[in-house]
Amino acid sequence: MSKTPKHILVIRLSAMGDVAMSVPVINTLITAHPEVKITILTRAFFAPFFADIPNVTVFVPDLNKKHKGFVGIWKLSKELLELNIDYVADLHNVLRSNILVKLLRLKVIPVKQIDKGRAQKKALTSVKNKVFKQLRSTHERYADVFRDLGFDLNLEEGKSLSKKPIPNIVSAYIGETGKNLIGIAPFAAHKGKMYPLVKMEEVISELSKNTATTILLFGGGKSEKVQLDKIANQYDNVLNVTRKFTFQEELALISNLDVMLSMDSGNGHLATMYGVPVVTIWGVTHPYAGFAPYNQTKENQILPDMERFPLIPTSIYGNKYPEGYLSCFDTISPNKIIAEIEKRLKVN
Repeated sequence: MSKTPKHILVIRLSAMGDVAMSVPVINTLITAHPEVKITILTRAFFAPFFADIPNVTVFVPDLNKKHKGFVGIWKLSKELLELNIDYVADLHNVLRSNILVKLLRLKVIPVKQIDKGRAQKKALTSVKNKVFKQLRSTHERYADVFRDLGFDLNLEEGKSLSKKPIPNIVSAYIGETGKNLIGIAPFAAHKGKMYPLVKMEEVISELSKNTATTILLFGGGKSEKVQLDKIANQYDNVLNVTRKFTFQEELALISNLDVMLSMDSGNGHLATMYGVPVVTIWGVTHPYAGFAPYNQTKENQILPDMERFPLIPTSIYGNKYPEGYLSCFDTISPNKIIAEIEKRLKVN
């Protein structure tokens, strides 16, 4: 690739975890090719992910009004063309992005799209004739798009985002920062990916006995906040940070964690943007599908008993599973999780 400045439009509109997974790839690309300029087409909520990466700007489309429907996408393409784009990297490959890139191709702009490996994922999650093998990671699939555009990219030389200063409002809430900070994000979009909260309480209770740690609970909506408040109120060194801070402040806090315990969900990907070790609890999904957090070891993946539940993974999103398969979580003991968390604290 020549040293002539090049402008890449990167498309990834949702979801949070998928957008977060693009961050280490884009950061690595900019580090290897500092002459490159990137415009990210994504939602406003995800803009803070890219704030600390040089040569990267975010273009926020108005998907509900101005850029809605075919006419809206056509208007969006016209606005993007005014940015003098040299390449398009579509990391989403859905109907909306497909229409957009077809319009951009009319202007003879080179376009490459992610190969999501849909057939491979279907075989991996199939009940009959299951093909159980490690698939290419989403991070590498993203990187392949840039490689196809002609940019050398080695994720083994990947670079995490730097730790952020803890905002005053956050430090005032969590107290002294000399303690180990353990983040726990116990929720997921589907039951098939969520370790039972009763068992998670056992994990929290045991970890809280170490007075040199502060445990921070991360959730989303009002219902999750209420549930986590009930848990946090039982312990002096357990705090619920759900809906306490702005998203930017929450990201700054996450960047300072010593370890994050997460389901197969977006929070783990947020933590790995900053190089935080992430221990992931898997249920009916499996890291073989390629969605494990960035740069994490196999030891950081806590799996159910695969001999007792051989159909895992039963789906990509955790929303489909045979009867009785939610009990796969019963084969993951709280003590196993506690040991993995404590091991990561000793390493740090």
